[in-house]
Amino acid sequence: MPFRAIAAVALIAVVATSCGDDRPGVAPTQPSTISALARNYIEELIRILEAHSINRLTIDWARFRNDVLAQAGAAQTVPDIYPAIREALRLLGDGHTSYRSATGTVIFVPARTCGASGAGVPTTPSTIGYVKVGAFNGSGPAAAAFANAIQGAIRTSDRPGLAGWIVDLRGNGGGNMWPMVAGVGPIIGEGVLGYFINPAGVENVWEYRDGASWNGGVILQRVDAPYTLIRQRPKAAVLVDNGIASSGEAVVIAFKQRPDTRFFGAATCGLSTANSGFTLSDGAQLILTVAVMADRTKARYGDSVQPDETVTDTPQMIERAIEWIHGSGS
Repeated sequence: MPFRAIAAVALIAVVATSCGDDRPGVAPTQPSTISALARNYIEELIRILEAHSINRLTIDWARFRNDVLAQAGAAQTVPDIYPAIREALRLLGDGHTSYRSATGTVIFVPARTCGASGAGVPTTPSTIGYVKVGAFNGSGPAAAAFANAIQGAIRTSDRPGLAGWIVDLRGNGGGNMWPMVAGVGPIIGEGVLGYFINPAGVENVWEYRDGASWNGGVILQRVDAPYTLIRQRPKAAVLVDNGIASSGEAVVIAFKQRPDTRFFGAATCGLSTANSGFTLSDGAQLILTVAVMADRTKARYGDSVQPDETVTDTPQMIERAIEWIHGSGS
């Protein structure tokens, strides 16, 4: 998921307790209405959705609230309302939002099924550099190591006389985009790479410069020893497939509108939207889709990113990429 601005939301939960009849032979009375605790939790969740969801301007929130509460029934506890939370995510319709309870239960309602091509590392001629940028989930030292490893691979592959680069993003299912962008930055080049744009049109820019990935003017990942290519602004053939999602798609979009760049393969998964994290009163995390990804020209995506050339056969894909870099292909 592209970025995480954690916002704490406070809630004073009113706990309702009911005592069943404890006389011998009398069964406890089952509650017939939702508890104050459960209702307040649902209301807390809906307030966050209504304020920040990417679809907040198109949803009928009164109907949304009624439908979610109807799904909760006579829920008494937070686990009791998991079906209602699932219904809320379904009604949001973005296919990217998820909920993780304080005890680790994850609720996610996918809107599509995507799969990677499963292709391995291709063989390329000595005139072409190659770098693979895979998925990564993590932060801190692990993120720095990931970014450093990508730049290290670029440094090792770079040499005089290269005609261009193959950047292999196939199967990149997402995670933390910032080490990915920082790592592949020498090939993307410095400057603005894209934007997150919310429903109100507010823009948040992301960049690569000075060996770091930036979001809204803040460094989110820096490499230890930034590398500069021998040949500046080289050709870049970007390999894409249906397994690229979320933050992986952000890296694809970072290459969009870059000069001397062409995309080969299949359309990406279609989760090119940005998520932000919100902490609920019980410590649960709501990872909510809040904005759409846009390229450096502010062209918006939000769905699958299409290749310039649709090629499903892996050997043919590599052949076409090589031909284009060498200038022998159209």
